[in-house]
Amino acid sequence: MQELTLSKPMCFFDLETTGIDISKDRIVEISILKVFPNGNKESKTWLVNPEMPIPPSSTEIHGISDEKVANEPTFKMLSSQVYNMIKDSDLAGFNSDRFDIPLLAEEMLRAGVDFDLKNRVAVDIQTIFHKKEERTLSAAYKFYCGQTLENAHSAEADTNATYEILKAQLERYPDLSKDMRELSEYTTRKKSVDFAGFIVLDKDNEECFSFGKHKGQKVNKILESEPGYFGWIQNADFPLYTKKVLTAIKLRKLNSKN
Repeated sequence: MQELTLSKPMCFFDLETTGIDISKDRIVEISILKVFPNGNKESKTWLVNPEMPIPPSSTEIHGISDEKVANEPTFKMLSSQVYNMIKDSDLAGFNSDRFDIPLLAEEMLRAGVDFDLKNRVAVDIQTIFHKKEERTLSAAYKFYCGQTLENAHSAEADTNATYEILKAQLERYPDLSKDMRELSEYTTRKKSVDFAGFIVLDKDNEECFSFGKHKGQKVNKILESEPGYFGWIQNADFPLYTKKVLTAIKLRKLNSKN
């Protein structure tokens, strides 16, 4: 099976959560498999107390109940360990661009860790799969690796399966680059400026809103013509990282006037 061409470590990770709302839901389990350029690996899995009730519908999916995490550390308590494991690495996951990375960023920012994707790339293995085959993680594992995924929706099993799938994809599709930056470009659905995709780059490579009444409008233009819109977003239920990005755009505009 193909090995990866890595210029820095690659952290494959998976989250089990209380739900799918990036702004409101919390992590209940996180598993990280760190693959080094020399082929060495290290892995770590943590159960996390989300400090909120886990809905029964979520417990049905991943098997993690309130009782199971009652005495586990909170994400804030674990944040420095998680950050230290991923800080020098590129990231990879299954549906990670749309869910795992945005939610991890929210948890990091809530814990006071200034997390972003500067100087690193992210590869979404699901996007490769969807561009090539169109199925689920279990089906991908069966299709690419010829094995049944035992313990699906266990973060550790899903994380290891994701790593094995990417290696099998590289072997199956000779046209796929083994370079992580090129894979990241291949798996990026759109040019998001924030993780959640509320702010994207337009054809002029300038930030614009991708939602609501100002969809398709340049952020700088709206901040100037409707300054109250910035305050509304800051006080509304948007992801913390989206608010951080919007603040940076506003400060950049103010500094350019000075």
